[in-house]
Amino acid sequence: MAKPLLNAGGGYPAILYTLRKGLQTGHPIDFVRRMRSRNACKTCALGMGGQLGGMVNEAGHFPEFCKKSVQATAGDMGDVITEEYLARTPLHEMRFLTSAQFERLGRLTFPIIAEPDATHFRRATWDEVITRAAEAFAGTSPDRAFFYASGRSSNEAAFLLQLMARAYGSPNIHNCSYYCHQASGVALNGVYGSGTSSISLDDLAQADFALVAGANPASNHPRLITQLVDLRARGGKVVIVNPLKELGLQRFRVPSKPKSLLFGSQVSDLYLQPHIGSDVALFKALLKGVVEADALDRVFIADHTAGFEEVLADVQGTPWSALTEACGVTREEIDEAVRMLVAAKRGIFLWAMGLTHHLNGVDNITALANLALARGWLGRPGCGLLPIRGHSNVQGVGSVGVAPALKEAFATALEAAYAIKVPRDPGQDTYASMEAADRGEVDAALLLGGNLFASNPDRTWAGQALRKIPFTVSLTTKLNEGHVHGRGQTAVILPVFARDEEPQATTQESMFNYVRLSDGGRPAVEGELRSEVDILATIAERVLPPGRFDWATLRSHEALRGEIARVLPAFRQLADIGKTRQEFQIEGRVFHDPAFATPDGRAHFAVTPLGSLQPLAGEFRLMTLRSEGQFNTVVYEETDLYRGNKRRDVVMMAFDDAAALGVSEGEWVTVSTESGKMQVVVSLVDIRPGNLAMYYPEANVLVPRKLDPRSKTPAFKGVLARITPGPRK
Repeated sequence: MAKPLLNAGGGYPAILYTLRKGLQTGHPIDFVRRMRSRNACKTCALGMGGQLGGMVNEAGHFPEFCKKSVQATAGDMGDVITEEYLARTPLHEMRFLTSAQFERLGRLTFPIIAEPDATHFRRATWDEVITRAAEAFAGTSPDRAFFYASGRSSNEAAFLLQLMARAYGSPNIHNCSYYCHQASGVALNGVYGSGTSSISLDDLAQADFALVAGANPASNHPRLITQLVDLRARGGKVVIVNPLKELGLQRFRVPSKPKSLLFGSQVSDLYLQPHIGSDVALFKALLKGVVEADALDRVFIADHTAGFEEVLADVQGTPWSALTEACGVTREEIDEAVRMLVAAKRGIFLWAMGLTHHLNGVDNITALANLALARGWLGRPGCGLLPIRGHSNVQGVGSVGVAPALKEAFATALEAAYAIKVPRDPGQDTYASMEAADRGEVDAALLLGGNLFASNPDRTWAGQALRKIPFTVSLTTKLNEGHVHGRGQTAVILPVFARDEEPQATTQESMFNYVRLSDGGRPAVEGELRSEVDILATIAERVLPPGRFDWATLRSHEALRGEIARVLPAFRQLADIGKTRQEFQIEGRVFHDPAFATPDGRAHFAVTPLGSLQPLAGEFRLMTLRSEGQFNTVVYEETDLYRGNKRRDVVMMAFDDAAALGVSEGEWVTVSTESGKMQVVVSLVDIRPGNLAMYYPEANVLVPRKLDPRSKTPAFKGVLARITPGPRK
């Protein structure tokens, strides 16, 4: 059985890793300076930076940083890609590089281009690539173009991107949230009228109960573990819901706490392991237990909610046997969780893509929200719902308009401010643009950061679709798989400053709806890097009719913040943040009183079906996930310390399942789904029998193109698979 290479998450190995990465940059003093600079974290959206400098959270606590931010900062200070490397490495050879190998190539420091018949990328001048980009967009109709942003960009760049796209006439504007937390946004808008967290960081410090479902913050948001450890130290309870037992969700050594660092801290009180895709059944079971314990907050339900009677009838009409059989969790475990729920006074529910990456992702979050509403845990301090955002500014990018459709007030304000016509057509979501590309209906695409190729299901199809686009332009700090496998017929790739290198200050939004100010600084590498805002403005200036915009103004980050404040009243404090240095909570999103942003001012229950991921005989439920040494599609380290895997071509499975198949640790098997197959090595882990786990994005080849119909989020964690034992061929 694969054994973790540590006995707890965090601790001295994380500290030593930080020291080693700092030394490996060759500039350890500069590394420390960059980590301490006033900049929001480059990785997750938990929030880091603050008025006291880097490594400080929204509450002013120091030190606040994690291995992921260390990896990102050190990575930006590493090697650079040379002309000699590009000249000697043909594109067909680059197709065999792994994500980790692309990361180790280092920074891109000059523009490059590959044309339809090119065998290699070649260096290009800025004038050539900007001209080619302008010609591509000017030479097609707006409905045959799309604009995509990852969560790494600033609010300033994202606002400018959506403004130029809408002035151009295209509604096909989307960000990576469609492939991660869009199901959360759809569900939460239905529950309380806002698609983001209902709590602030302070609320975590007041709660005495937390349920963490479908998330692994020990690997992906380590600083969140500190909050869970503190909650337990106050006498509270933590329940984990995850089909796979994760080391860091059981025990963690918090480096900033001496006692925890020395002896380790217990993270969870109860660890529930449901079947993959059975979350609705488990949450209904917990709600049924709360009902039978007579622990409903009936006053809150009567005064501040709607739809409860239908949900109550549905839960009462579903027998216990149906719920426990569906989720695989015993009645005794459910009863224990219910006792913790009933005893607590203030609870918070947290989740990530383990809930959203399903055909019923919206229902998963709605069912969890039903449980919170039943206990009265919304619209009160220390209570609420928190989607754990995995990218540092994915929430901010959406807030400033990078989405196919805008709320009417936002659209009207843009029209009044800029004398443009904002398309009311909802436009394409991310997957719809991929389908359009596959049909040959996309002529040009602009990709602001990220790796759209590796973010898609059905890896083979995704590459084929993107390679059909006549022209793609990508803004990036480094090359990744998408720049090779998913490049357009003519592909232009432009080097940009990292967040802590921008010559002007930028802003980002944390998962707690808190806007951070990042100062920028000196580039870590020499070359022809440019600001994202400058590049976008330069392309837009050549594509859009002259005289409509003051491009000198729109190249100023401070001016752009003023423009955002002008069209978005909730961001009015953004206009002066560069002068006042005062970071702020966005209005109208955190609910500490039971007055919600829905039309009737009430929070809404909704009935949720159990779901339909039902394996046939011989089938397993498969989910894809990230490793401890990974951030989104970027693989920093191929060893997964917390799961004991030293390679990524593995299938993690239960001992009982392996025994039934007659396979052992380290043996080769073939995993097959309706979309593809992979030969991988068996890794035995503590996962509920009947379930499998494999690493994303490599396992995307196994993920069919099936979406949650309401959020359009692919079901990366709800795949039916078969395993065939046998030697590697």
